[in-house]
Amino acid sequence: MNTFQELGLNEDLLHAITDLGFETPSDVQQKAIPILVDKETDLVALAQTGTGKTAAFGFPMLQKINIDSRTTQGLILSPTRELCLQITNEMKLYGKYCKGLNVVAIYGGSSITDQARDVKKGAQIIVATPGRMKDMINRKLVDISKIEYAVLDEADEMLNMGFYEDITDILSYTPAEKNTWLFSATMPQEVSTIAKKFMRNPTEITVGNKNESTNQVSHEYYLINSRDRYDALKRLSDANPDIFSVVFCRTKRDTQKVAEQLIEDGYSAAALHGDLSQNQRDLVMKSFRNKQIEMLVATDVAARGIDVDDITHVINYQLPDEIETYTHRSGRTGRAGKTGVSMVLVSKSEVRKIKSIERIIKKQFDKKEIPDGMEICEVQLMSLANKIHNTEINHEIDKYLTSINSLFADTSKDELIKKFFSVEFTRFYNYYKKTKNLNVEASFSDEREFSKESNSTRYFINVGSKDGYDWMSLKDFLKDVLELGRDDVFKVEVKDSFSFFNTEKELQEKVLAFFTDFKHEGRFVNVEVSENRGGDRSRSRSRGPRRDDRKGGEKGRSDRRSGSRSENRSTSAGSGNRSERRRSENASKPRRSGGSDSKSSSSGFDRPRRSRR
Repeated sequence: MNTFQELGLNEDLLHAITDLGFETPSDVQQKAIPILVDKETDLVALAQTGTGKTAAFGFPMLQKINIDSRTTQGLILSPTRELCLQITNEMKLYGKYCKGLNVVAIYGGSSITDQARDVKKGAQIIVATPGRMKDMINRKLVDISKIEYAVLDEADEMLNMGFYEDITDILSYTPAEKNTWLFSATMPQEVSTIAKKFMRNPTEITVGNKNESTNQVSHEYYLINSRDRYDALKRLSDANPDIFSVVFCRTKRDTQKVAEQLIEDGYSAAALHGDLSQNQRDLVMKSFRNKQIEMLVATDVAARGIDVDDITHVINYQLPDEIETYTHRSGRTGRAGKTGVSMVLVSKSEVRKIKSIERIIKKQFDKKEIPDGMEICEVQLMSLANKIHNTEINHEIDKYLTSINSLFADTSKDELIKKFFSVEFTRFYNYYKKTKNLNVEASFSDEREFSKESNSTRYFINVGSKDGYDWMSLKDFLKDVLELGRDDVFKVEVKDSFSFFNTEKELQEKVLAFFTDFKHEGRFVNVEVSENRGGDRSRSRSRGPRRDDRKGGEKGRSDRRSGSRSENRSTSAGSGNRSERRRSENASKPRRSGGSDSKSSSSGFDRPRRSRR
């Protein structure tokens, strides 16, 4: 099907499509729209970010609801405020000729009273974030008992953000006979679980392969020392003068720090993370969309609402802890048929992750070199020359030509050109002439060898999601108590009452020694070497936390263990001098430390200044 007219949409929607300038439906739209328009069915659709998923479920929903009724008939759940607002605006544009249509956005950070008033006026479609939607339901401010269509958009990201229980609660208030449409970029086990639980024999469509990256994006990685990460970021930016990018960091603290450093060094940059107020976030995104900001430094969660078609580069300043998240990051570029580049800065300890990502996205990474100073100077010089050559002349300058010509009367053409370009070239040359080579020498065979599982140790720890942990907070806790670097703890996998994590083998003795008789805020935390290698989550052993045979604080022998535990659970931390500890139901749990106070960033100039574009 090469046109929207062939998809079975009505005239009102086709009229709106013409106004929007849509000509050819995307792959996911070609596959999803005819099914959803013609059938009453549940649907699981896997497609990359930026492939037109909103229109794929938006047009069928608008065609099937009864506009004359004021009853809420459609519910769309999305992970972030930005994405919620984006979907709402697009649905209004799609339904601009549907007279009487009312689409209401429900999200945190805005007046719940105003949102309840908008719903009460009669909202046929509600677009909501799970947290605020659950709050509205609990306050009886919204009624979704008669909805006919429920959409879980970016389902994998909602589950990654911990919204499983909220989604479960919300859907429990909806009728069983509704149609549920699940759209996701990746298909981790959690998404499969929610599909099985809430859907009935869903139709499945896949654009590309599961979790596969779009062909519009090329993937590159740069091997550097961790201490050179920021300098490498600046060089990559300077080597791409027309860059319009999103820079991903793991934490809010790192995001704010990197953005502030970039601003101080003269780059037009800003931070986008959860500590910003809604007004600050809106201002940052407005500046970014208008290209007043060329480098948006963001956390994964905050970036979910970024829908900008012209992003040229995604720079992974730090790799995500969850490998699947990389697919979402790279999906920020290469949108709407355009090409893009996803760059990754990795240290030697992170090279193993590149192969893991390649397996998931089914694309190969190119190993690239961080350019040296003179290469960057040449690129910047030629970029300036091209801009000057293509600049349209402003004839308002004509009245000053006599004075200018007299000033340069004794200057030859070549000398004038040299003087002119030296203004820009000299500052880059002075900055880069003595800079070092940031590349780390390592052959690809060395990197492959480094990624083997034999170089790491897998551990079992007796805390899990029931203790208030997710993979990020557990990793932060381990990093802090063991005084390790961020990249020294990896492959963190959190179960209900226990978890797994990896370190390099040389850290095994330190880890086991530290967790011998380790007690945190009245709670024993036990660690031991595990058989689970962490390569396949479905093969993880479902084993509970260790039980304590100690009574009255007496020390027992380490071989006094529960008979249900496997003999093959391997070497216990402190084996031979401690017993299992009984979990106290009221014991305090180690928590992830909070982020630092943050402020919003704006553009500035210092350093050898970058020219504004």
